[in-house]
Amino acid sequence: MVRWVREQGARWMLVLAVFELLVLIVSLMVAARLRFMHSAADLAVFSVGLELRATIFGLIIVTAMAAVGLYLPNLRENRLGMLVRQIMGFAAGGVAVVFVFYMIPQLFIGRGVILLALLISFPLVVLGRSIYLRLIDLKALRRRILVLGAGRRAQMINDNMRRRVDRRGFIVIGYVPLPGETTVIAADHLLPCPESLDLVIRQLQVNEIVVAADDRRGQLPMHQLLECKQMGVTVTTLVSFFERELGKVKLNLIDPSWLVFSDGFDATPLRRLGKILFDSAATFTVLALTWPLMLVTALAIIIESGPGAPILYRQERVGEKGRIFKLIKFRSMRTDAEADGVARWASKSDDRVTRVGRFIRKVRIDELPQLWNVMRGDMSLIGPRPERPQFVEELAKKIDYYELRHCVKPGLAGWAQLNYPYGADEKDAAEKLKYDLFYVKNHNFMLDLVILVQTVEVVLFRRGAR
Repeated sequence: MVRWVREQGARWMLVLAVFELLVLIVSLMVAARLRFMHSAADLAVFSVGLELRATIFGLIIVTAMAAVGLYLPNLRENRLGMLVRQIMGFAAGGVAVVFVFYMIPQLFIGRGVILLALLISFPLVVLGRSIYLRLIDLKALRRRILVLGAGRRAQMINDNMRRRVDRRGFIVIGYVPLPGETTVIAADHLLPCPESLDLVIRQLQVNEIVVAADDRRGQLPMHQLLECKQMGVTVTTLVSFFERELGKVKLNLIDPSWLVFSDGFDATPLRRLGKILFDSAATFTVLALTWPLMLVTALAIIIESGPGAPILYRQERVGEKGRIFKLIKFRSMRTDAEADGVARWASKSDDRVTRVGRFIRKVRIDELPQLWNVMRGDMSLIGPRPERPQFVEELAKKIDYYELRHCVKPGLAGWAQLNYPYGADEKDAAEKLKYDLFYVKNHNFMLDLVILVQTVEVVLFRRGAR
């Protein structure tokens, strides 16, 4: 089972992606029939292999929509913002479709059929998505959750999941206080402490129990929980619940035993081989697409700073297992940015950044030379952001489990970069570590692919860069 789709919101988005893929496939097939409706002979010739070409058309458009963030489970966007993203997705997808079909003559479709298919599918996708998102917000379709506990830990669900999009796919039907526990949950959300938990499960049609007791020692009704488990009800710890629903590991809830006994940390030879193959294929693809942009960037740096100034910037970073390597980036700061040799976090309006540097940092062009680090094996395409040795030494002393992020290769793109802005201090580093630990525990091919595609959305909307 792919770990990424264990989260309810992600499963709903996966179903939506499949639905929209089918709409796109059918739209192209209908467009072909409309285009050749007056020539049965031409339609017969064109229809050979049409199903394959329609599927490729659908996959390209869906990938483009994913690249602009339309399949993010917790996407916060109004109707106009959603429509703009859909237009951008279809526009980018349409260009990619034309490019692919002209590059591979065997898949040729023609601009007329492609345009017709886009015109047919766009309103259907917009309408279908609007109806679908309303349907999955219906209480009847959400997973029903009972929280066992009503103290400080149980309150964290309300504190950390206040938005409607945070609770897409589930509904908390109530909190059951435990004996001796200080109750902080509002009275209207409490359920009376039952003599038999399984009876409450049946009456309220509970699908999952989240154990959020402040003190689990001797307080949990283990026999009743076992009975509920036998009834098919999922029993989940609070930290696993947050990991699944928020895509991060809550550092203040975990202990070494949870890390030891929980799933994840896949470091099998098969996974390592898959990671190498993914990195190789994706890196050469990105390099082939971006080399003209890298050439223009180098020329812009030369023009601004003069012929003698360095184009690239090399800096020590900490890699897998704590190994130090030289990371390569386009130089975006003045040559005397750290003349005193003291490492500093980049600030929001850092006066050390050049004019060219300010732009290339915003759109992440400055990081493209790191593709060489990926090809050398210093980095992976997807992974935690590599930090400087001085920062790592400080953060490891102050933040528990910080060293765990070094059990995989650092990455050019990552789960934390998608979900949290640029880290500029210790507080940000601790928050990003929650997402890094989620990736370290749950990384697989599907999650890497999701991160790679959605990184395009980060670049387009300039989120998180400094």
